[in-house]
Amino acid sequence: MSSDHVSDLIDLKPSTKRVMNLSNFLTQQARRQSREIAFVWGDLELSWSVLEARVNAMATALSMQGIKKGDRVLVQSANCNQLFETMFVCFKLGAVWVPTNYRQTPDEVAYLASASGATALICQADFPEHAASILKSTPAIRTVISIGPSDFGSDYDSMVSGAMGEVFRAVDVEHDDPCWFFFTSGTTGRPKASVLTHGQMGFVITNHLCDLMPGMRSSTDASLVVAPLSHGAGIHQLAQVARGVKTILLFGHHFDPAEVWSLVEKWQVTNLFTVPTIVKMLIEGNAQKDFDHTSLKYVIYAGAPMYREDQKTALAALGKVLVQYFGLGEVTGNITVLPPYEHSEKDGEDVKIGTCGFERTAMQVSIQDRSGRELEANETGEICVCGPAVFAGYYNNPKANAEAFRNGWFLTGDIGHMDDEGYLFITGRASDMFISGGSNVYPREVEEKILTHPGIVEVAVLGVPDDKWGEVGIAVCTPLAGVNLEDAEIKQWLRDKVARYKQPKSFIFWGNLPKSGYGKIDKKAIRAELITSGLIETKEVRK
Repeated sequence: MSSDHVSDLIDLKPSTKRVMNLSNFLTQQARRQSREIAFVWGDLELSWSVLEARVNAMATALSMQGIKKGDRVLVQSANCNQLFETMFVCFKLGAVWVPTNYRQTPDEVAYLASASGATALICQADFPEHAASILKSTPAIRTVISIGPSDFGSDYDSMVSGAMGEVFRAVDVEHDDPCWFFFTSGTTGRPKASVLTHGQMGFVITNHLCDLMPGMRSSTDASLVVAPLSHGAGIHQLAQVARGVKTILLFGHHFDPAEVWSLVEKWQVTNLFTVPTIVKMLIEGNAQKDFDHTSLKYVIYAGAPMYREDQKTALAALGKVLVQYFGLGEVTGNITVLPPYEHSEKDGEDVKIGTCGFERTAMQVSIQDRSGRELEANETGEICVCGPAVFAGYYNNPKANAEAFRNGWFLTGDIGHMDDEGYLFITGRASDMFISGGSNVYPREVEEKILTHPGIVEVAVLGVPDDKWGEVGIAVCTPLAGVNLEDAEIKQWLRDKVARYKQPKSFIFWGNLPKSGYGKIDKKAIRAELITSGLIETKEVRK
């Protein structure tokens, strides 16, 4: 082909990059399998056609109230069918879905409303204090809807009933049109709104189905939700809709392993998404032994690497169903994957202990030093990533965007290395690292060693200032129930397992370690509690 012909083809390309509106995933399933079950919550079962009809009705109702393409809709709700529906409602409208972690305080959620520029609020009736705080601090909100009867907004289900039967045509969207503000967890500062787009998310869902759950079929698979739909679980369930797989919610307000396993048995659940701490809770009480869970193909965990000892226990209880992926909200989970066949209950030369896997399809990882120089295999540096799953940037935050990108690479803030075969190993967060006697100490490495002690079930290592060494580690541990441990005993046990400069100066024992709303061990909260108890002085707060 001549260069002139190439130019002709380029000139014929459209000026815009139109992509599928993500709500079309639901429309496709309603068309193909209208009467099949799409969604289950307790006694409620919604077919694909009914789910689509409810979404069309609410999109119509919101459109009549002036909600349009680009508007931000804040949603404060625990898991329920209405929360799930609002995702597709916003997508159809071309509006931006802004779900919160419902466990956050009223003031925290009010900040998210203001920071996102929300003009509409959908709030579950169980959270009147949140609604009041949001409306007080965000005068731009002109539409208020309540999921359930309340004194602060129009009733969601009444609005759906009033517009039932209306067909709402999804708004046309382009690749970079925002569809979701995915707020960071805020563990190192105030949460930031990561802008996810229709084009980016189309790739992410394809990648999830390709790398995490290959071979799923609408007629044989079911997915159980054990985490808030506002974040990673929402992305996971969007992938289920794309493949026509039914979604099942836990009904109880409190996490109950027996309920999880009973639903796995009843609905022959084939996949679920969660975090390592929840996997640990699911198998600790042996509740899985009372129910048939042989239908499970994929137990997908993310949010943090799973400690090796916990991994072994889970594999012994569940078999080879574990799938690990590493990815931040800004990269929508798409950095690396460790599939079931890469998990092993036994240690051996062919087992890469501690890895979070290899690069996801169409994604590239680079280990770099602070200047942006790419490091060689097995050299430790910052984990950087590029590819179609990387977000568009933080909303209204040019400073954070400037700090997050370098030469086209997104800087994850995680520290690690890649081996000669391209497997990634995470050493820890850059913000967790401390320097003791001039040497870098990565808490993750030390925590892994401490957890091999049979009497310890959880641990968090933090760096604190020290007059002699600059910084030293403090290990906060949760002992196994009924086990009494002492500082000197653990120090003696750890002496030959970790280099001396990495060994914590002291060990503290708590009944439980505080967790974030996403189920991760919250080191920020641990540090605050240590300050309150007088074990760390206020001036010693770092990072």
